[in-house]
Amino acid sequence: MKACSNEIRSLPLPNKGGKEGMTMKHGFPIRIKFLKSISMVVLVLTFFIPTHLSAQVGEHPREKHKNDNDSILLKKHTFELRPEISYITYKEPDVMKEKGIMYGLVGSYTYHKKLMLKAEAKGSYGKLDYEGGTWGGTPLTIKNIPDYMLEFRGLGGYDLVASKNIIITPYTGIAYRYLNDNMHKKYFGGYEREANYIYSPIGMEFFIDFGTGWSLRLIPEYDLFWRGEQKSHLSDVDPGFNDASNRQNNGYGWRGSLTLQKKGKIVDVEFGPFIRYWNIKKSETDILTYYGIPVDYVVEPKNKSTEIGIMLGMKF
Repeated sequence: MKACSNEIRSLPLPNKGGKEGMTMKHGFPIRIKFLKSISMVVLVLTFFIPTHLSAQVGEHPREKHKNDNDSILLKKHTFELRPEISYITYKEPDVMKEKGIMYGLVGSYTYHKKLMLKAEAKGSYGKLDYEGGTWGGTPLTIKNIPDYMLEFRGLGGYDLVASKNIIITPYTGIAYRYLNDNMHKKYFGGYEREANYIYSPIGMEFFIDFGTGWSLRLIPEYDLFWRGEQKSHLSDVDPGFNDASNRQNNGYGWRGSLTLQKKGKIVDVEFGPFIRYWNIKKSETDILTYYGIPVDYVVEPKNKSTEIGIMLGMKF
């Protein structure tokens, strides 16, 4: 069998009505070799440094400013609703590119009392444009491909009191990201693709209260990828093909945001830019069969994804 790389974005098909072939679509992962060192850093930040800083400052901000409503991060319970708009670019180097606007909505609940716990869910939708080629090498452009994304994150950390108006919260946790691409709805040779990743966010939140009802929040984050699975519904093109599944083991991600917040009597308003990035290595292979007979290999190529956007949110 001849090895087939999805870097050429297609697989050979029986000639059907003059159509040349079908276009392949793809997804997103991190290097586990840094796990031990990163885990030790997080362990120190989360459990040992807070004790040292708390001893220096003497009191936690909720205990010292429990009647001060200027610092919304000091609230014990916080609910957040955050619409966002972003521009995403997905590339398989020297193979293809997909780009477009995504519209999203994020909801979260955060608990603060020295310990920080947070549950977050996100959904987004957009129509992206594809630039690449078919298996035969013919250039191909497809417009308005419907895509949607879901993400669920559970985080835990500890509030470190750096000064009266600065709080630093290191955190980590577990997260799941799902991306669904529906090229088959816009092109004869396309098919549905599902991208799944499990990863651990490892970040630091810096909160600065200006004391005038305004505050600033800066969050840098590294995303430790555990594993990913890309499922390609090749049967959408021809029922004789099996649906391929490719496991991804290596890659990394990072993200960052800068948020300005204004305190209100009932609702606090926040806005600011964000960026999210993934760099994923080539996947393991899966065997492609045609009516049960092996005919080729399917490989998810290395890829990069960059999403830049802005959000406007409300906190209760």
